[in-house]
Amino acid sequence: MRNPVPAIVLAQLFGTSLWFSANSAADDLIRTWGIDPADIGTLTNAVQLGFILGTLTFAISGLADRYPASRIFAVCAILGALGNAAFALFATGMAVGVPLRFAVGFCLAGVYPLGMKLVVSWVPERAGAALAQLVGMLTLGTALPHGIRLAGAGWSWQATILVSSALALLAAAMIFSLGDGPHLKRRHDAPPLRLGRVFYAFSVREFRASALGYFGHQWELYAFWTLVPALVILSGLATPGSATLSGLSFAVIGIGALGCILGGWWSQRIGSARVAATALALSAMCCAVFPFSTDWPAWIKIGLLLLWGASVVADSPHFSALSARACAPEIVGSALAFQNSIGFAITMLSIQLGTAWIGAWGNDIAWLLLPGPLLGLLGLYPLWRPHK
Repeated sequence: MRNPVPAIVLAQLFGTSLWFSANSAADDLIRTWGIDPADIGTLTNAVQLGFILGTLTFAISGLADRYPASRIFAVCAILGALGNAAFALFATGMAVGVPLRFAVGFCLAGVYPLGMKLVVSWVPERAGAALAQLVGMLTLGTALPHGIRLAGAGWSWQATILVSSALALLAAAMIFSLGDGPHLKRRHDAPPLRLGRVFYAFSVREFRASALGYFGHQWELYAFWTLVPALVILSGLATPGSATLSGLSFAVIGIGALGCILGGWWSQRIGSARVAATALALSAMCCAVFPFSTDWPAWIKIGLLLLWGASVVADSPHFSALSARACAPEIVGSALAFQNSIGFAITMLSIQLGTAWIGAWGNDIAWLLLPGPLLGLLGLYPLWRPHK
């Protein structure tokens, strides 16, 4: 294939639509299951925990190095689609819903990271630019269930979730047909996760700075994505269950894809560290001022949310690039797997606190997210500080 990147990017979009599919139905789940916003946080965290354990399973076992990445992607996308469909068709409460969302998260560990591996296998010379596109598609995939809800206004929440499953099956077919590229050889003797060497990587100043920046970024990102519908409602911009809510939620999360692409372009001029620092500073500003926006005109509140949505994820691809450059080549995979696992564990805490406290805190919940980008900026400082 002359240019496989568009196919991989589109499959990434369709596959990752599974991630927040249940969140697009949050209002319906709260009403029909008799649960509260904190339970939506628990469902979201089940996906996060599944992704963490799935990532570690692939890293420890070396499966992603032993078997074709395209086959792993396809199998995981199919299994994730089935778990997602089972949630829509059979879950009637948290007891069934939580394990099924966990299963979806576990399968996503074979979709999102394997998409990156496929890009390297096809066009290693364009891996940097394609990585920004892939993170952009993860962002758009996160927003997509809200877009599906908007397009299918009047559909049941089950139908909206089933569309995500159908898209994931399409992603599996696309990647299975594409196959692996010629530039990445499988290693049947792939080493397992090397925790000792990974801990040593944290003694390297550049890796430690990038990892700390990433941890702060993760505290904010997934909690923000989880809370977007509630933030739109708290701003007085939409009512629960309305098409306006779905449309604004899709726009606020989805604009992050544009932020990733622009950040990738800008990094070629000023470097990844300064792009990441700029994004952290912008999202910190949005966190800080959002609680004061209650009486602002609607267009200003929408602009603030869009800026927040664009900046909150624009730094994401750059942390992987910075960390990969900072550690020895033979432990890059293990180091990134460990870094990602810690980062996603951090998201679970901020998601749970955010969904549990938003009822009492209201708009002030943005301040719960503020320490993330601020501490991220501080941790990343050795890489973006002006050189004399």
